[in-house]
Amino acid sequence: MQKGRLEAFSDGVLAIIITIMVLEIKVPHGTGFAVLLPLIPVFLSYVLSFIYIGIYWNNHHHMLHTVTRVSGGILWANLYLLFWLSLVPFVTGWMGENHFACETMALYGFIMLMCAVAYFILQRQIIKSQGKESVLGKAIGKDQKGNISACLYIAGIGLSWVSSWLSGSMYVLVALIWLIPDKRIERTVE
Repeated sequence: MQKGRLEAFSDGVLAIIITIMVLEIKVPHGTGFAVLLPLIPVFLSYVLSFIYIGIYWNNHHHMLHTVTRVSGGILWANLYLLFWLSLVPFVTGWMGENHFACETMALYGFIMLMCAVAYFILQRQIIKSQGKESVLGKAIGKDQKGNISACLYIAGIGLSWVSSWLSGSMYVLVALIWLIPDKRIERTVE
């Protein structure tokens, strides 16, 4: 399979995920700005998840740029990642509609952790297919950002039972860590 098909399919799924998330924001009845106030938690959860999907799209694009051939393992690992990402609209809506209740924050963190695990699996499949001396193999190294992210997700899940704000701060921190595109691949390609 050509990697272009894999990229196009993945881009399409990610575009649908973003579309579903924005459609979950219900238009309020009324014309005053006061009717928008109850939507603030829904909007904030949407913004966080939109940023996450954007981060995954950006890094997925860079990672697939290193692929020279697509194996069956890469296809299945990519589908596994898309599965977990497809659950983001559900947990985003649940979290926002319930004003960041502890259970919703815990599930959000779990889904984000599973997205990270799935991304790691896809990285490993690409390296397995392309070789340890491939561009991606050289670029990833010890993957400190990935390891720190997983720890922060786990901390956020645990903190969700203590404070929704502390839990949310862990998820925002992970997003901030990844907001700047991962330069490891670009440096290795150059």
